[in-house]
Amino acid sequence: MRSIRSIFAVGTAALALLVTPGTAQAWPSTPPSDHIVIDVVTVNGKGCPPGTAAIAVSEDNTAFTVTYSNYLAQVGVGAHPTDFYQNCQLNLRVHVPQGFTYAIAEADYRGFNALQEGSFAYEQASYYFQGSPDTARIRHTVDAADPDDPDTSNWQETDTVDASFLVWHPCGEQKNININTSLTVKPGTSDVRHKTSFITMDSADGSIKTKYHFAWKTCPTK
Repeated sequence: MRSIRSIFAVGTAALALLVTPGTAQAWPSTPPSDHIVIDVVTVNGKGCPPGTAAIAVSEDNTAFTVTYSNYLAQVGVGAHPTDFYQNCQLNLRVHVPQGFTYAIAEADYRGFNALQEGSFAYEQASYYFQGSPDTARIRHTVDAADPDDPDTSNWQETDTVDASFLVWHPCGEQKNININTSLTVKPGTSDVRHKTSFITMDSADGSIKTKYHFAWKTCPTK
């Protein structure tokens, strides 16, 4: 079976605390009734060329999804030397109804891998508001799929922030949020002369989505 190892590092100790899914304190989750609009201000990175990343907000305002169509890192036969690393930086403007503020409480990442025996890959993400020096970097390691278990070719990871460590959008201000993701393939002991190892965070039919869960709360009245 595929094994998963998680590595967590923070720019400041107070920024965020990642915990095993299911052990986090429940975050505030009553969203505003007005439908949320998210504008994509900029998109940068080899993992998301122009036109290959789409944003959609859930009907109940509890989450938004990002769908990629060209997010693939690879090594070995047919790969260029720089293909082992792919990244995408999204700069998003979330139009928050007056009186509310939000934080990113959880993120679900999914994709497909065809990692050869001996190889492995990293999926990494960081989140921060515009102008903030604080950055949380969360990295997961995905090992080669088990050839006897086809289900291990599909990978999924979840980043969860404990409620007491959520980083909230400043009330009454307009600060964009930056979401940086990356995929890295390491050949390890695999045979790169005859085989290709790759990992994706996309799907041709749009069925694989990255999902970000909002935490919501009301701003204090002045």
